[in-house]
Formats: sequence, structure tokens, C-alpha cells
Amino acid sequence: MFKRNISVEQVKYAIINGEEIRSYPDDKPYPGKLLLAYENELPLHIVIAQNSFEKKIIVITAYHPGSDIWMDNFKTRR
Repeated sequence: MFKRNISVEQVKYAIINGEEIRSYPDDKPYPGKLLLAYENELPLHIVIAQNSFEKKIIVITAYHPGSDIWMDNFKTRR
């Protein structure tokens, strides 16, 4: 995320305010989610894993989705 100029604050915002667009319940060691958030009209995807037992969220990756891979709503892959 740092190489992509995505700040910790942007990631926190996306985790709190983002919309879950995919769920990965079978991911190991913890189930994961793909979140979509908009900040200043710029879409942001955050992939997280949730350790419910320890009440922790692990950020797997963060990126700005491109229209070459995602439809205009940034929820559906082409």
C-alpha cells in the first residue's frame, strides 16, 4: 500500500466505511473480504482477513482498481 501511495488513514476509512463486494469465507488462516470505498471520488479496494477470535483485522492488500480489469462500478470484474 505504501508503494501505491495509499495511507493508513485511507485504509482505516475503507475498513470502516467500505462496502463488502466479495467474501472469501474459506481463506486460510482467516476468512477474507474485498471492500470498496470511495475517497474524493477515487475508488479504493482493500482486501482484509478477519481473526474474529482475537478481534483483529489483517490488511492483505490495498489498491486503486483500474477500469481495464473492473467494470465502471468497480464491483464486477470484466
